[in-house]
Amino acid sequence: MCFPFLLGRHLPSPLHVCDSSISFLENSSSIISHKSGNFSSSFQEYRNGSVDPHDGDPFSFLWTIKRNPPSYLFGTIHVPYTKVWDSIPDNAKQAFAISTQVYFELDLVDPTTVSTLSSCQLLPHGKNLSDVLPGDLYSRLKRHLEYVRGMMPHWMTKDQRGRGLYADYLFNAIAGNWERKRPVWVMLMVNSLTESDVRSRGVPVLDLYLAQEAERLRKKTAAVEKVEEQCLPLNGLNFSQVSFLKIRVPEDYNRGLFVC
Repeated sequence: MCFPFLLGRHLPSPLHVCDSSISFLENSSSIISHKSGNFSSSFQEYRNGSVDPHDGDPFSFLWTIKRNPPSYLFGTIHVPYTKVWDSIPDNAKQAFAISTQVYFELDLVDPTTVSTLSSCQLLPHGKNLSDVLPGDLYSRLKRHLEYVRGMMPHWMTKDQRGRGLYADYLFNAIAGNWERKRPVWVMLMVNSLTESDVRSRGVPVLDLYLAQEAERLRKKTAAVEKVEEQCLPLNGLNFSQVSFLKIRVPEDYNRGLFVC
């Protein structure tokens, strides 16, 4: 008997599962069905105890796949795990605990995944962001990043400093090599350059925390997506589709705020 555990945005098609499995899907919110040959699985919402859907309690986002033994899916979110861990229902934690195999969106603990993800965000060789963004927008972005760099020491927590982190390191960890990145990735980067996000740096997001726990507990892990499957759709956005271009400077520009 085995209990695979899958974490990610999308299921592969067709879905191949072991005798028993548990899966995590990001932002799962609807009933899903899957058929492969004579095998048919129905996904039904699974809550703590017997919760009436009309009693106002929030959904747990853990789903069962009706088969023998059962399999599971769980919806996640890319935020520091400490912000949501206490709110994750016990049924989801128990499902993870009994799983012997864990399948994630990407193999987050594989250094190759991280390096490939970084490389795919870059513009073609020889091009810089200043070559593809309008001059005034590029200048505003550059000034905003200078503002963020200056604020970083004030945003850092005492705990971060105690762990040996310093402002320039954090800034470079988030915004390093930004001049070479494609606009869509710079947009995502800018959205993460907030005081609350900076103060959470050093705490793994929920997906990564679960991957690290699975590895620590010697569970078999795998991924259902390749980096290219995530990067290529975003890199395929044309210039007008990148909401980064809608950035506008608020009236109180001297504060360095960048609003999307």
